[in-house]
Amino acid sequence: MKNEGDAHETRVEAEAAAAADSGVPGARPVPVGAGGTPEEQRGTRNRVARSILDHGPSTAAELALRLELTQAAVRRHLDALAAEGVVEASAQRVYGARGRGRPAKVFALTDCGRDAFDQAYDELAADALRWIARAAGGGAAGDAAVAEFARARVEAQAERYRAALDRVPPEERTKALAEALTEDGYAATARGAPAPASAGGASEQGSGGEQLCQHHCPVAHTAEQFPQLCEAETEVFSRLLGTHVQRLATIAHGDGVCTTYVPRTRTEARGGDAHGGGAAGSTSRTSRTSNATTAKAAGRNPA
Repeated sequence: MKNEGDAHETRVEAEAAAAADSGVPGARPVPVGAGGTPEEQRGTRNRVARSILDHGPSTAAELALRLELTQAAVRRHLDALAAEGVVEASAQRVYGARGRGRPAKVFALTDCGRDAFDQAYDELAADALRWIARAAGGGAAGDAAVAEFARARVEAQAERYRAALDRVPPEERTKALAEALTEDGYAATARGAPAPASAGGASEQGSGGEQLCQHHCPVAHTAEQFPQLCEAETEVFSRLLGTHVQRLATIAHGDGVCTTYVPRTRTEARGGDAHGGGAAGSTSRTSRTSNATTAKAAGRNPA
């Protein structure tokens, strides 16, 4: 629903367009953005940034459609957000045959932009994890203690997610997990996707699968220092969904979105138990092996 500032802004631009197209002598275009208080302008700008956070990197046309604003209004706000270092633009990737003209610009949040939404007190969390590592003796023992904490933390979340997944059939569990993650501030979505090449291709994975995308991570900066947080989360996803999963990208490593590939398996097609003890342990181990192999190939830490 549009607020009064949005409605005023849309009306001003509509009048500007009408004046420009009227052909009436003396009809002057109304300056874009001439109306609306600074507070109203800031409110709309925050909605633009929030939409990018919730839906991932977006074009001005996509934002205009979602927010019910004109593209000119959205571009003006994007220019202001870019000047503030909140968003940055890049050329949109084109898959398949390219049409004429330059690719549209895609706008994504910068680290500074994400920080504006982070309320997880990253520094306090990082200090606590460093203390845990030191108290355990540092080195491998310290890393193991942090990993144990990370698993305990995610397991507490998983108990809530498991209840949501148990209410739906196997083929809808990835979507249900995305909805549960969104309620916890991860702005997650799920969509169909082919098997990535690093997963062995569709011949090994069946008929493709789904991508679970988390457009926001409240603990991204802490996870950058302690990859055990990402590893524990991936293991829990594997157990909840009853199949090995493959982490393709993480915000903590500088990617725009945390992306996890979830293959469609025969077990899922038969409606098998996603929470069985033996299968869970097996899929968790497979997940760790798959993630480590993919990360090694990419030359980075397996998170």
